Amino acid sequence: MTFGERHLHDHGHPHHDHPTGLRGAIREIFAPHSHDAADSLDNALESSAAGIRAVKISLVVLGITAIAQIVIVVASGSIALAADTIHNFSDALTAVPLWIAFALSTKAATRRYTYGFGRVEDLAGMFVVAMIALSAIVAGYEAIGRLIHPRHIEHLGWVALAGLLGFIGNEWVALYRIRVGRRIGSAALVADGLHARTDGFTSLAVVIGAAGVWLGFPLADPIIGLVITVAILALLRTAVRDVFRRLMDGVDPAYIDTAEITLAARPGVRSVRSVRMRWIGHRLYADAELDIDPNLTLAEAHQIAHGAEHDLSHAIPKLDTAVVHAYPAHAHS
Repeated sequence: MTFGERHLHDHGHPHHDHPTGLRGAIREIFAPHSHDAADSLDNALESSAAGIRAVKISLVVLGITAIAQIVIVVASGSIALAADTIHNFSDALTAVPLWIAFALSTKAATRRYTYGFGRVEDLAGMFVVAMIALSAIVAGYEAIGRLIHPRHIEHLGWVALAGLLGFIGNEWVALYRIRVGRRIGSAALVADGLHARTDGFTSLAVVIGAAGVWLGFPLADPIIGLVITVAILALLRTAVRDVFRRLMDGVDPAYIDTAEITLAARPGVRSVRSVRMRWIGHRLYADAELDIDPNLTLAEAHQIAHGAEHDLSHAIPKLDTAVVHAYPAHAHS
């Protein structure tokens, strides 16, 4: 017996332990803890709207940051600073594909795209990962170039100020995107937050490098650049891991454990044959097979499936749709 799908709403999530102290804080910067979906927004349209809003607000903040840096560039006349400002501005535009993806995810499913268009969000995540990789390559190339051919840095005060503004703006955007990405269950938005963090690190390197030059240690600039390259690679690893898992339909194993325990506890269920879950964009889909008491009527079996769906809706965050298959316990196919 197979029972139809129904839309579900989430009310909780499996428990996770979080690292604490200094080690935990550092780990959270380079590998933000992922619930796959934490503090929930249970409506697909609401979560897509929240993603678009996050992209809009972060673009405004980065735009203001870029304008402030441009003012400093004009005041200082620094060509190098102008190049860094253009780089930051162009990187901010990587949020545009995400904006498009969130907008497409609100479109209804069609007879060709029967699961809707949520997967576009994961494709946008791949683009963001590519941009983080490019940032690492550029940062490493620049650092090695300055190490081999040292450059004289002028307008140290202006350069440091612009770098500080760039760091503050990008880190605020990073924190905001990561927080909203977690809340709506979007690996792509979290990855874009990590991308903003790489830009923030680059700007921080400018500040530290300028300070080193001012203190009479000109090699501080390329050395810090190499350190930042390593930091970007650490962020890249996290982003690749999260986006790759989504593309491979990976989910937190704790969700499967929770679903199996929840379904097995339902009266009339003899055993749980299988539970499968997959993310499509920032929404979670589930498929479960149950062995039930063979003496139950069709109506009673339907009630068990209906109740199982309701139980899952309270146990699994971001669960958008579930399909429950129920079979008499002695039947095997």
